[in-house]
Amino acid sequence: MVNGLCLVIIMEDDRKVSIEDGAGGELMEQLITNEILPLFKTEEGEIRLDDLDDSAVFEEVVFTTDSHTVKPIFFSGGNIGSLSICGTINDILALGGLPVAIASALVLPEGFPYSQLKSILESAAEICKETGVPVIAGDTKVVGRDDLDEPIMTTSGIGRRHRLLDNNFELAGGRKTRWLSDKNLNVGDKIILSGTIGDHGMTILSEREGYGFEGDIKSDVSPLLDVMDAALSVGGVAAAKDPTRGGLANTLNEWAKKSEIGIEVDESKIPIRSWVESAGELLGIDPLNIGNEGKMVIAVHPSRADKVLGGVRETEHGKHAEIIGEVVEDLTGVVLKTEVGGRRILETPIGDPVPRIC
Repeated sequence: MVNGLCLVIIMEDDRKVSIEDGAGGELMEQLITNEILPLFKTEEGEIRLDDLDDSAVFEEVVFTTDSHTVKPIFFSGGNIGSLSICGTINDILALGGLPVAIASALVLPEGFPYSQLKSILESAAEICKETGVPVIAGDTKVVGRDDLDEPIMTTSGIGRRHRLLDNNFELAGGRKTRWLSDKNLNVGDKIILSGTIGDHGMTILSEREGYGFEGDIKSDVSPLLDVMDAALSVGGVAAAKDPTRGGLANTLNEWAKKSEIGIEVDESKIPIRSWVESAGELLGIDPLNIGNEGKMVIAVHPSRADKVLGGVRETEHGKHAEIIGEVVEDLTGVVLKTEVGGRRILETPIGDPVPRIC
């Protein structure tokens, strides 16, 4: 107050967006929670924007969208085209949806080779044909070569409630659910990981930086309809999530926070390829924080866990599945039982240590 006048000082927000703000960890959660949700929060829909699940549900329609900026756009095991379609399909599956159709938008830099564009589109079309999920709408833009270094591909998917969810199976504590939301976990649920972790992130890093890691270096980009069909056929599935940006560590911490429970994980049970483990040790990167594009983490009622595991292991994309942990009562957050017999807190990563992974 000066001379009876109230002075209002408006501080200009001079913060800058960082690469970690979009890397799938704690900083991205803060950006979404503080800057986006207050403007777009709605009470409409069964699974809403502020639930922060992999997809939303509005008037019985499952919907998701994702932009892909992976670098390099071609890598062992896939490219930006197959990655985009698989990522959208898996996000719908993770909520208990069945993908129906996809819309795809391309932003291309001027001068981009037609031969590479054709390869990207053919890879995307192959996944669509394999899964029976067509691209039914799209858009294409071209910008100056100085404004964009490589293509950006955005895919949006719609789906319906998976037919196998109609069993309305029982969850831990006698609860029922219509969707596989992140907040569904309860004490006693077993945590199943559908296969080896870190394959995609380490492949991207290896090819981007020219590291000569030994082994069968290949991304795990895959659509996971077979894995979810197998799990839902048995029943007892409380939640599912594909551990993309931020990896397994981010997925488990999201579950623990949203479901208000603790999760204990046995490190010795987590399947990791030897070359991924070696690369992680060499670079100082924890494979648990690295993104994946062909894996699903599934929380299952303890009475059904062994049967779900057996069913998933019979699928093409779930051969290396393992029960890696369980939901426990006396913990907060996520605790890792290490291979040497110790215990450590598995924290939410600040962000995926490999930027532009998807």
